[in-house]
Amino acid sequence: MLAAVQFPSWLKPEVLPFWPQFPLRWYGVMYLVAFAVAWLLFRRQVKERKLGYSEDDISNFFLVGILGLILGARLFGTLIYDTTGIYWRKPWLIFWPFSTDGQFTGFMGMSFHGGVVGGLGAMLIYGRIKKIEILRWLDMVAVAIPFGYTFGRLGNFINGELWGKVSSAPWAMVFPHAPRLPTNLDWVRQIAMESSLAISGSSINLARHPSQLYEALFEGIVLGLFMWLVIRKRHAFKGLATGCFVAGYGFVRFFIEYFREPDADLGYIIKLGDPDASIHLFTTPWNFSMGQLLCFLMIAGGLGFILLRRKLNAKEALAAESSKVTSSARKGHRRKTYKGR
Repeated sequence: MLAAVQFPSWLKPEVLPFWPQFPLRWYGVMYLVAFAVAWLLFRRQVKERKLGYSEDDISNFFLVGILGLILGARLFGTLIYDTTGIYWRKPWLIFWPFSTDGQFTGFMGMSFHGGVVGGLGAMLIYGRIKKIEILRWLDMVAVAIPFGYTFGRLGNFINGELWGKVSSAPWAMVFPHAPRLPTNLDWVRQIAMESSLAISGSSINLARHPSQLYEALFEGIVLGLFMWLVIRKRHAFKGLATGCFVAGYGFVRFFIEYFREPDADLGYIIKLGDPDASIHLFTTPWNFSMGQLLCFLMIAGGLGFILLRRKLNAKEALAAESSKVTSSARKGHRRKTYKGR
C-alpha cells in the first residue's frame, strides 16, 4: 500500500508573501471570487426572468448581504465557537485584525451558519426598506450561493485548516498543522501501519480526511448543480429555492461533519454514543458536533419554511381565484342591470 498523501508543499497560504505585515492570502482571494461568482449568477437570473432591476439595485442588495454575512460569520465564529471567553471580555478584538505582537492576522474564525443568519437578516432589512419582492430575490440568491461557496472551502484547504478526522483511506492526507497524536494508543499505531507511516518518537501526524474538499464538492458543486439545474426552473411558489438551499445544505453538511474533526475546545456537544470517543477518529454516529446541531436546525427550518410557504401559496391562489370569480359575477350583474333599463 502506498504511503498517505502528503499536503502539497508548494501550496502556500500567501499570494504575495513579500509584504510580511499585510500579506495577501488565498483565503481572502477565494472569498472575493466566491462573492463575484454568486453575484454573476444572481445577475443572470434577473436578466433571465426579465425583472427589470438596474445594476445598482443588484449591486446594493448584494453589498448589504455581504456586509451582513461577514458580520454574522465573525460574531458566530468568535462569540459561539471560541470557548476562551476573550471576545466577550474584549469585544473590540472581534474586528481587530492584528495579533498582540502587531502582526496582521486577518479575521481568523468565521462561521458559515453565522454568515447565513447575518446575510439573511441584512437582506430582509434592506428588502423591507426598499419595498422589494424579497422572497423572489432570496430565491435567486439561494440558487447562486453554492457555486460561490465552493471557492471558500478551497481557501480553507489552501490554508491547511479545518481538516478531517484520522483515516487510512488511500486519499487521506497528512496536514502539516494538524495535531500530532500519541503513539502509545493502539488505534494510532494501527492507522499509522495501515497508512504506511513510520512511527518514530512519542507522537505522529496521521493522515486525515480532506473534509474541506468534500465540502467544496458536495456542498458547493453537487448542491449547486441541483439548485441551478432543477430548483431554478421550478417556480411552484416563492420561497421554494430558499427553503431547498437551507435544508439541502444542512442535510449534506450534517453527514460530512462525521468526517470533519470537531473544534478541540468544543468537542462533541451531544454524546449519545461513546462518551469517551476521541474527536480525532470516527467511532460512532451518535456523537454530534456543534456543526451538526446547527445543520439540524437548518434542515428543520428549511423544510418548515417550504411547508409554510406552500400552504400560504395555496391560500393566496384560492383567494385570488375567489376574487376573480366575485369580480366576474359583479360584471355580469352590471350587464344584466344595464339591459333591464
